[in-house]
Amino acid sequence: MHQNKTTGLTLGKFAPLHKGHQLVIETALREVDHLIIMIYDTDVTTIPLQVRVKWIKCLYPNSTVIECWDGPEGYGSERSFEILQEEYILKMLNGRKISHFYSSEFYGEHVSEALGAIDRRIDEARIQIPISATQIRQNSHKNKEFISPIVYKDLITKVVFVGAMSTGKTTIAEALAEKYNTSFSPEYGREYWEAHQLNRRIPFEAFDEIAKKHIELEELNILEANNYLFVDTNALTTRMYSIDYHSKCSDFLENLALKNQKGYDLFFLCEDDIPYDDTWDRSGPQKREVFQKKVRADLLERKIPFIPLKGSLEQRIKKVDEVLTRFVKYNNFFGQ
Repeated sequence: MHQNKTTGLTLGKFAPLHKGHQLVIETALREVDHLIIMIYDTDVTTIPLQVRVKWIKCLYPNSTVIECWDGPEGYGSERSFEILQEEYILKMLNGRKISHFYSSEFYGEHVSEALGAIDRRIDEARIQIPISATQIRQNSHKNKEFISPIVYKDLITKVVFVGAMSTGKTTIAEALAEKYNTSFSPEYGREYWEAHQLNRRIPFEAFDEIAKKHIELEELNILEANNYLFVDTNALTTRMYSIDYHSKCSDFLENLALKNQKGYDLFFLCEDDIPYDDTWDRSGPQKREVFQKKVRADLLERKIPFIPLKGSLEQRIKKVDEVLTRFVKYNNFFGQ
């Protein structure tokens, strides 16, 4: 005799997704044959619905995700609001039958009744996972033990400093990391060059390795970041160095640079108005001036909004502070 398959449902804003949400989802996945997850748009966070959907699909690819762009906002125990919520859920299910409704909230009772489903309330008292999305929104770094790395890295504002050699990128990235009590990601290309250069040259293939390792370091450092990750150069710069050394770059690096330019929230262009630090590994102030022009032209060609940094280190830090004070991740900062 064929046994009817069970279908679970859970829902939420997942703003952001945390281990408490994951406990509910993973309990459901163990208990039912298929799970539907409804994700609501909301004003409580600037994180777009698509980003929150991406987390769920990445972590739970076998579930079905329903995007709820026009659902009832907030919570309420008034029967009129409960009816609105129930009607919306049934509309979005479009006839799909639910056998189990999973939640950790009081509304589990009335939603389960409306669905004709078993009410599965998971850790409603927050004993197993003592966290809430509100607590995480208030301080994600303090509560990062309750956040998946996939989610955590999307909560961090990534700030990259670009510019020619000896324009102060490393200095300001390190200084800001100390000031904001967070991590920074160093320029791996310089480290590689110092270890592997022969007659001040490195082979063409090395630039792919440099770009990949630089991104790997960013992925590690962002998990230790506190609100901000300050990054010293990126794949765009590595591409430009490849062209400078060999008059070309690989298809891999070209594509990586194109993808990588979307990976940062803010670009700061460190200008060449500070004294040139003529160390053994550099090619002189004239080279810096030309390379700086190329960096600026590349940003303009790619239509990447950037903020110039001029003056002393203190002046540059003050400018970055002003920007970060006004900046809100996942908001239209430049259009305001």
